[in-house]
Amino acid sequence: MHWDKVSVIGVGLLGGSLGMALRRKGLARRVVGYVRRRQAVGECCRAGAVDEATLDLGEAVAGADLVVLCTPLGQMLPLALAMRGALKRGAVVTDVGSVKGPVVKELEPLIRRAGAEFIGSHPMAGNERTGVGAAHPDLFEGAVTVLTPTARTSGRALREARRLWAALGARVLEMSPDRHDQLVSRSSHLPHVVAAALAALVLASGRRKEQRELCASGFRDTTRVASGSPEMWRDIALANRRHLDRALCELVRELEAVRRWLAAGDGNALYKFFQVAKERRDAWCRGRGALSSPE
Repeated sequence: MHWDKVSVIGVGLLGGSLGMALRRKGLARRVVGYVRRRQAVGECCRAGAVDEATLDLGEAVAGADLVVLCTPLGQMLPLALAMRGALKRGAVVTDVGSVKGPVVKELEPLIRRAGAEFIGSHPMAGNERTGVGAAHPDLFEGAVTVLTPTARTSGRALREARRLWAALGARVLEMSPDRHDQLVSRSSHLPHVVAAALAALVLASGRRKEQRELCASGFRDTTRVASGSPEMWRDIALANRRHLDRALCELVRELEAVRRWLAAGDGNALYKFFQVAKERRDAWCRGRGALSSPE
């Protein structure tokens, strides 16, 4: 058993899966969840995500060795401000946010002043579903989790975060917060924007009925992530807008090239475009061994 008490702040898909995994693997004597709705207290306990759930943030974090923020990005700073007085001295605080730069910048000094330690984490796991009902204890098995230590991160906090995600079956990488945000702007955030744009465009209310009937598995698979939480993805897009804007510009350049080839009837260029894309994706799939459902 690694921890006496772990606090999970926000018990949805990621927080619920984290709690389930901690409990199933016997990594914590108690897993306590903080939720915002009274109804969710019973839901979390019945799902097996936590040992206890509470609407009281101070109660949730009091005495915890490890606190994991599993809420949308926009809620993290207010929650950190509210819970800092209840944090155990020396506790390690981390998060599961998809953007690291702003989170680390805001939370690291705040948590340090409260006598605890913060390190950013991002488990690259999840799907388009939300809520504890979608949680699963194997969610992090085989997934990449990025840790984003800074020059002020203590060795103990880094070890504790590594121990957490490794114990849950994740493959742990380390990089700077900004490097992380630059890379996920292309691999995670850009696909969500594209999926949302496709869903909004193709399924617009003014389209003929036949349009929806002709949306088959290719459209379904390409737009799957557009069913994700609008609140969460609004926060992600805004928090990483600098890198996401650059990624969108890169994509627009690719699409403009396709338009030029179409206008010119350039079959060779179009063939090469599709060939290169196929080769790169096939190689990526082979490298992963099997496709899972990363964030």
